[in-house]
Amino acid sequence: MSMSDDKLNPPYNDLIGDILKEYTKKGGMDNLAGHGKPLSQEYFSGDTFQHFQRIAKDAGYKPHWLNLQHEIRDELIAITAIQRADAAAELELRIEKLNEKIAEYNKSCPPPMQKGSVSLSNIEAAIDRWK
Repeated sequence: MSMSDDKLNPPYNDLIGDILKEYTKKGGMDNLAGHGKPLSQEYFSGDTFQHFQRIAKDAGYKPHWLNLQHEIRDELIAITAIQRADAAAELELRIEKLNEKIAEYNKSCPPPMQKGSVSLSNIEAAIDRWK
């Protein structure tokens, strides 16, 4: 008894293609910026990842880990301001939450960009690392 080809190779489901077709039917592709204009030569140089990075940057996209990096830097600066005002109880809680955010950052960024946790004793050096 042999199985038919339909059972061995189920139909391919192109979800993104279907979404784009539906969007095109609704006219979503009619008035795109640059429609009908030739692509610049810079889009033909480099590799696919470089193209993605350039296009994403032009569109204002920032990776999650980069947003976290900015949040961590801002929090470090705020903590040092509180430290100077001698609000020790609040500092410990904020540093604990900050170290949780640093752990999340380290899980999502490229390995060379990972950074260590923060304590009251190394907070000034941490600000330099996060700039």
